[in-house]
Parts: sequence; structure tokens; C-alpha cells
Amino acid sequence: KYKIVYDRNTCIGAGVCVALAPKIWELNREDNKADLIGGKPTDEPEIFEFEFEEKDLIMHLDAAKGCPVNAIHIVDKKTGEKLI
Repeated sequence: KYKIVYDRNTCIGAGVCVALAPKIWELNREDNKADLIGGKPTDEPEIFEFEFEEKDLIMHLDAAKGCPVNAIHIVDKKTGEKLI
């Protein structure tokens, strides 16, 4: 299993994540930042996490790599390694 760790404060609303993974990313019309659909809030303000299976890894890696401000991180839950 893997997880997305998303720092919404860092987001500038470029929309690359929305274009590459529209099932889990959408632009918020109020502030034009991305929302992680199904993302769970963490103890830190504006940090959200979302777990996913290996079959979706490439799509999420592409979305994270496309983020121009590095607001999206992918973590291997088994090893704790940050892939992006």
C-alpha cells in the first residue's frame, strides 16, 4: 500500500494533478487550490493523506511529479520511503 501526503498550503492551483488524476483531484472554486477527494485530514493543518493500491501507483506518481511546487508526496507505507 501507498499513500499520498498532500500539503494544501503549498498548492498554487496549477491543476496538473487534476488533469492527470481527475478521480481524486479537483480544483476548489473558492480558492483555486486542489482538493484531494477522499483525503483524510492529519494532525497538521492543511495536510491530507489518501491511501491507495499499487495498481494506481503510476497515475499518482505522475500527478506528484507534475506538481510545480512539490505539494504532493507519495510514500510507501510498508517501508516508509518517500518516493516523491
